[in-house]
Amino acid sequence: MMQLLNSIWTSFNSINPELVNIILIPAAFVEAYLFMQLFLICFNVNATKKQKILYVVIMSSVGLINSNFIKPPFNVFINYSCILLLIKIVFKLNILKSILSLILSTFAFGILNILLQNPYISIFNISLDILLNTPIYRLSFLIILYIFIAIICMVLKKFKKINFSLDMFDILDKKTLKILYVNLFVGFLAVCIQLVVNTFYIDIVPIIISILSFILLISFFALSVYSVTRMIKLATTKRDLETAEEYNKSLEILYDKVKGFKHDFGNIVSTLDGYIQNNDMNGLKDYFEGVKKDCKITNNLSILNPRIINNPGIYSLLNNKYFKATNNGISFEIDFLLDLNQLKINIYEFSRILGILIDNAIEEAEKCEEKIVKISFRREARNNRAIILIENTYSNKDVDIDLIFKKGVSGKKDHSGIGLWEVRKYVNKSKNLDLFTSKTSEFFKQELSIYD
Repeated sequence: MMQLLNSIWTSFNSINPELVNIILIPAAFVEAYLFMQLFLICFNVNATKKQKILYVVIMSSVGLINSNFIKPPFNVFINYSCILLLIKIVFKLNILKSILSLILSTFAFGILNILLQNPYISIFNISLDILLNTPIYRLSFLIILYIFIAIICMVLKKFKKINFSLDMFDILDKKTLKILYVNLFVGFLAVCIQLVVNTFYIDIVPIIISILSFILLISFFALSVYSVTRMIKLATTKRDLETAEEYNKSLEILYDKVKGFKHDFGNIVSTLDGYIQNNDMNGLKDYFEGVKKDCKITNNLSILNPRIINNPGIYSLLNNKYFKATNNGISFEIDFLLDLNQLKINIYEFSRILGILIDNAIEEAEKCEEKIVKISFRREARNNRAIILIENTYSNKDVDIDLIFKKGVSGKKDHSGIGLWEVRKYVNKSKNLDLFTSKTSEFFKQELSIYD
């Protein structure tokens, strides 16, 4: 028994690359899991158990294949490129959010390596080669590294205030996003190169150089975070100013309408009294329809309020569509009883779907004698869903409600017929969306359901 224990200890305490490779197999799964936890916690990504298992299994397998069959430093770049691709595919994040997730987790692992590896080598008075190829040193170093990463994860989970919102990047314009992409790409390269240097030349590089390298990486990271924060603040301010400008336009028209009502109130009452005195009910009904029409316009303008439509992007969209419709002589009625912040849908995709459906409704109503578009936003608690109903008058009563969603089909001249096809494609691939199309003798209807 003692001989067996001595043999095991000797194997662990001497250079043994084969045993190190065996140790690295379970370590790859632990590292992939901790790497994933870092960006999931920091960016508050809601991931299913299936997504997590899929990521860990694929990423650890790719990491093992890279380390055994691809020569350094190429395996480092290939490994992180695969991580980037996997984050995007498995967790369905866009490219910017995927890069940020990769850099954040890579940065944490890289910084801890720089902080721990050089002191570890100095304390045990060993070379990098001994650290990498001796099981006892390699295993103990990995345990220390993983404990520190786990502590960071627990701290991040405990203090939610430091979490970033991934949706904050949706407000950035294309030019700003390009600058951000370049900045993140340079940062990614810097971290990768630093990891290569740290892995293969740590026993040669003096401790003071490692400390300076660590300070530079921290400085770069802090500057990048500051720059991104400034970009988002500027983009938010610009968006808020545009929203305020559009709201002021609505308020100005609403003020003119109310002022007109106040000025004409006596005339309106006198006219109503005239119809009543003469018992002219038909005339009274016709006149009152005109009064109701003006009241509807005033009501719609009062609803076009960023406090009611509580998403700047959707508010701007509805505001623009309202004025587009009214300028073309279309009665545009809005009923809004919905908290947009509770919708379980990407706002960018939602705005695209909404824009296409409203544009189609406006274009069809414009062809009719009675030009009407009605939009209602409401929540149906019983079925745990939000409903957006768009109704419009239409001229082609024989329209095929199935055919209009086919690619290339359009009833409009010089149109490609891509809009509704794109809407249907997005709805079909989403698990919580449903689009029901119907028609009556008067209205064509599109009912979009967004389930919780």
